[in-house]
Amino acid sequence: MTDKIKSPPPILICIAAIVVNLLGSFVAKFFALPIYLDTVGTIFIAMMSGYVPGVIVGFATNLLNSLVDESEMYYCSISIIVALYTTFLARRGYFQKFSRTLMTILPLTLITTILVELIEKFLLNAGVERFSAFELHFTTIFLCELVDKGLIVLAMFFVVKFVPPRVKEIFADWGQRQAPLSADVKSAVYARKCPVSSLRVKVLLIFTVGAVFIAASIASISHRIFEQAAFAAQINIAETLTTVVANEIEPSRVDDYIKLGHAAPDYDAVEKKIRVIKDSNDDIKFLSVYKVTPQGFIVVFDMDTDGLEASAPGEFVAFDEICPSREDLIAGNEVPPIIFDGKNERLLTIFKPVYDANGKCVCYATIDFSLNLIAAYGRTFIAKVLALFSGCFVFIFVLGSRFVENNIILPVNTMEYCAKNFAYDNDEFCANNVEQLKRLKIHTGDEIENLYHALLKTTQDVLTYLEKLRRAKRQVAEMDELAHKDSLTGIKNKAAYDEAITALDKKISAGTAHFCIAMVDVNFLKRVNDTYGHERGNIYLMNAVKLICAVFGEEHVYRIGGDEFVVILEDDKVSLSKYFVTQFVAEMKRKNSSATLEPWEKVSAAVGVANFGAGDKTAEEVFKRADAQMYENKLAMKANRRD
Repeated sequence: MTDKIKSPPPILICIAAIVVNLLGSFVAKFFALPIYLDTVGTIFIAMMSGYVPGVIVGFATNLLNSLVDESEMYYCSISIIVALYTTFLARRGYFQKFSRTLMTILPLTLITTILVELIEKFLLNAGVERFSAFELHFTTIFLCELVDKGLIVLAMFFVVKFVPPRVKEIFADWGQRQAPLSADVKSAVYARKCPVSSLRVKVLLIFTVGAVFIAASIASISHRIFEQAAFAAQINIAETLTTVVANEIEPSRVDDYIKLGHAAPDYDAVEKKIRVIKDSNDDIKFLSVYKVTPQGFIVVFDMDTDGLEASAPGEFVAFDEICPSREDLIAGNEVPPIIFDGKNERLLTIFKPVYDANGKCVCYATIDFSLNLIAAYGRTFIAKVLALFSGCFVFIFVLGSRFVENNIILPVNTMEYCAKNFAYDNDEFCANNVEQLKRLKIHTGDEIENLYHALLKTTQDVLTYLEKLRRAKRQVAEMDELAHKDSLTGIKNKAAYDEAITALDKKISAGTAHFCIAMVDVNFLKRVNDTYGHERGNIYLMNAVKLICAVFGEEHVYRIGGDEFVVILEDDKVSLSKYFVTQFVAEMKRKNSSATLEPWEKVSAAVGVANFGAGDKTAEEVFKRADAQMYENKLAMKANRRD
């Protein structure tokens, strides 16, 4: 007997698939192939039917590739979609036949091409630079994807054919927290409808809203922190540059610079240094040196900018209507950085005072710093966050939905199905239902498992209670039967007769009574007892009972005294009462005339019958008439005796 080969755990197969993806990606890049080969393992795992394994492999591949090239993480959503698409088709048997497998390649290619195009255009418009794939035409991307996905799908189709069935089976119920369900139970469980909405929808909706809210909050806060840090960095750079410009100005020569301009000594040399400073940074929009008067600015130095000719030294520039800190500028005070939102761009303006030997401000070095780069970086940041979030969200959503399904929805639905289909009125079905509940073997390790054990215990306790209740009912029925049965003859006794009379009285009151009563009194019982003994007397009495029951029916016969019996006939048997009496009398005569029977084997009894009539108010009145007739019959029998 050979030992069964143990199947590898699913996590090892997933790791192997990730390694295959990484190797394929490396080969494609190393040989500069126009394909990617980074979804080989993903499609392989997905073909073996498993949403979670396929998504894990696809996400992990992009995550690891991003350690070398961070842009790979922006495309993780594509790998996840490939896993979902392939798994969806695999569970519907598309990869069982080669012809149907071919049909899956074109839709997969279209999906991945559109996603690649959308992501790359989105990142490009947001300012994210990437390799030349951005310039590729849609048709080129489509052809590359067609070759890539076509080769991988066809190759994996043949590879999966050689995978042992037991390896495929380990993915079928991976992640479930209970025993596998039969096909009919699974179909019934998944077909069940909720009164309003499924717990699955509610949990996933909360999860989705929460994830989006957290992502939006983190992105917003991160962007705000980034923007503040970028502003601080730009302000620091601008202040440093204006300080350098201010240091190049000789305070005592400012008035000469204004009056003489380029003719002033060292004016051109200072202007050249200031121009070098401006040309050193592309973000400098305007760079000037102004002397401030109560009426406005007087140009000391001004640099040409973007085709705009610089103002000449000594030229007057009026205060802008929205110019802040005008009073501080006139007073020669320090002025805080100013951010100005223009029509086309955002500017940061820095005023750096230049002081003379007496500490008086003689002019300001002024720089207008463009903040467009910060805005571009901000758009790039948001684009990267959205690209990353889309992939991460799909990954977490798939894992979360499977977790909710396996740990909450499926256990709860199966327990509800078993409880709802429980049959308490059938012992066999009841036992089968308990076994079905036991076979679930739910082991979520949380409140759901506690609920399962509580339901199982409650069910078993209810079954135990029902069994005890049935046993008690049987005992009560047996005791009731004994209480209403004559111990010697086995027929109904006086207590049963009293209940029957009560029932007849109720029918009389309701106007539905239709019955007759026959009174049978056994003769010579005392003589047989005294002559032959009580044992023979009992035999004599039993022979009489057998004859009464044989004629009138045991269910209608009551023993109300030692040798007295009552027969109650209802409905259609009332009309047969005279026939029954005639038959009874004839059978007695036959037995009594037999010479072969012993005295205790014969039967002698007087019979009287009375029918319920319109004048009867109780069953007792009918009984008395039957008893009186029986007594008359007994007297007649005594008169005819010859012994």
